[in-house]
Amino acid sequence: MTRAEAAARRVHGAIAPGVVVALSSAVGVWLAWRVFVDTWAGQRVERATLQGARYGQNRLWHVAEPILSVVSIWFIVIVVLVAVLVAILRRRWMLAAQVAVLMAGANLTTRVLKVGLIDRPDLGIPGPGFNTLPSGHTTAAASVAAVVVLVVPPRVRPWAAVFGGLYTAATGVSTLVGQWHRPSDVIAAILVVLCWSGVACALVAWRPGPARRGPTGAPTTATAQLALAAGTGRGSSGTRTGAVLLLLVTLVALVPATLALHRSWTTGGQLSTRGELLTAYAGGASGVVAASALGFAILLVLRHVTTARVGAA
Repeated sequence: MTRAEAAARRVHGAIAPGVVVALSSAVGVWLAWRVFVDTWAGQRVERATLQGARYGQNRLWHVAEPILSVVSIWFIVIVVLVAVLVAILRRRWMLAAQVAVLMAGANLTTRVLKVGLIDRPDLGIPGPGFNTLPSGHTTAAASVAAVVVLVVPPRVRPWAAVFGGLYTAATGVSTLVGQWHRPSDVIAAILVVLCWSGVACALVAWRPGPARRGPTGAPTTATAQLALAAGTGRGSSGTRTGAVLLLLVTLVALVPATLALHRSWTTGGQLSTRGELLTAYAGGASGVVAASALGFAILLVLRHVTTARVGAA
């Protein structure tokens, strides 16, 4: 095998993680719709979640409303412009392309899915009959947080991922508090953003950027230089720490979410008592937190692995 063939194989290895994440997330969006929108049991559980949100809503809304009010078209535009400007000032042209692909792809996909492709069948469950999956507010918040993870330097990236996961979770839970969205809407939105994050990372591996001359005179790409920084002990340690923190949050939230979902799913008849509604509501909120933390843990590791493999190529 020649050196060029070996380098090409390593580049393909750098593209593969992004493609796997993108495809897996797309399947996850379909599963969220299939289980919670296209079945009677799923609609029943999520109706209970919406009803449970009424308890304590007046107090919680004072916290949730300011979080949701931040998300707007202008908020997205400003973040995109700032991120692209930072990338251009750093002469990171492919990074600017990543930002554009991620933001446009995620938010347009959510819009097309919600309005044009996904329907909510009438299965006899009372409540809003129109489709609300995926959540537009959560998509906007998660895509902004994901862009920050892509743009910031490697040493800051783990903390950007942690705060991005928390911000996305706060936005998603706030939509539950306001009864704007069901848990599956929020989880699907996170998966849409993760899907396009995988596409963006695969893009930078496919087209790593213009070559530059390194200290020894050998050509190196901007992405490869970033990969060398990301592959240092400090970068690897920071990524590991951030991923572990996010996975711990995932585990802590996933346990009650799973138990609550199992109890709500297996309870016979309509879920109508205060305890049943609060169980469904708490389980849905915990599921949103778990999905947010896991999504940004995957994004953090994906970004690190992709840049490291491009550097090796």
